[in-house]
Amino acid sequence: MPHTWRLLLPLLIILSLPCALPPTSASADPDTPWGADYFPNIPLLTQDGRQVHFFDDLIKDKVVAINFIFTGCGDSCPVETARLRQVQKLLGERVGQDIFIYSISIDPYNDTPATLKRYAEKFAIGPGWTLLTGEAADIEQLRRSLGLYIEGLENGRSKDHNLSLIIGNQATGRWMKASPFESPYILADRLANSLHNWKTASAQHRDYTQAPDIRPPSKGEQLFRTRCSSCHTLGDTEPGVTHGIGPDLLGVTRQRDEAWLKRWLMEPDRMLAEKDPLAMLLYEQYNQLAMPNMRLGETEITALLDYLDEETQRRQSASAQR
Repeated sequence: MPHTWRLLLPLLIILSLPCALPPTSASADPDTPWGADYFPNIPLLTQDGRQVHFFDDLIKDKVVAINFIFTGCGDSCPVETARLRQVQKLLGERVGQDIFIYSISIDPYNDTPATLKRYAEKFAIGPGWTLLTGEAADIEQLRRSLGLYIEGLENGRSKDHNLSLIIGNQATGRWMKASPFESPYILADRLANSLHNWKTASAQHRDYTQAPDIRPPSKGEQLFRTRCSSCHTLGDTEPGVTHGIGPDLLGVTRQRDEAWLKRWLMEPDRMLAEKDPLAMLLYEQYNQLAMPNMRLGETEITALLDYLDEETQRRQSASAQR
């Protein structure tokens, strides 16, 4: 995954557009070509050690979000998990009732049910979101059927893998790929509304001449929203989203040494391995969740820190004027 991070980002933008899984010649349901004859009904084990079958128990007649992770991942998987945690909180009690989330390990040799259970506890994953493991060959077959396997990229030794989510409604046959770095509000809306009522026209009448002007985000703001906001807040949280699983970053550029911050953003995994005192303090303080290595370059780090500093100044100035 580390070697493909930059190459996959443009692909994520493309994959966020709605698309359908390829049809098959055989189908038990003429209205839904992606039924029992399409999906492999492979056996899987939940984080509680319970055996389930992919089609019969997990997706049949359900609205679902599915991604593939591994608990030893040090970069994108924690960000994906944190983003889905935000989506789960926005959806509330609907998760586990009419919407279901599944994270399936691509490293079944190491990700036992017990390992997955500890991972779920670290991220405070709630009911309706199931972590699963199984046989490696079965999981590869499943990923191929979902269009989440990149031929030639994955060799079984590294853990490079497609970062996309697949969300869908099995009963209607409507499936979409989505970026795991998408806004949690957009993902929640797709799961809660679009996939349930996609044939119903909107009852709202919008006058686009009265649409507000949108300020284009800076490069630093884009980085914060796509890389950081899964785990961190920046001052007041938006409605519906509780505090992050990491520290709030408002004022961080004034509280931490600049050289330390730059290195922390560039190589947090190495600093934790070296047992840097502040890095270890944060690790213990935030439920032993390691800061993922986002593979940021110097230019990106400078842009991100500039945005955090500017946003701190903006919010403090606004507060002083009240």
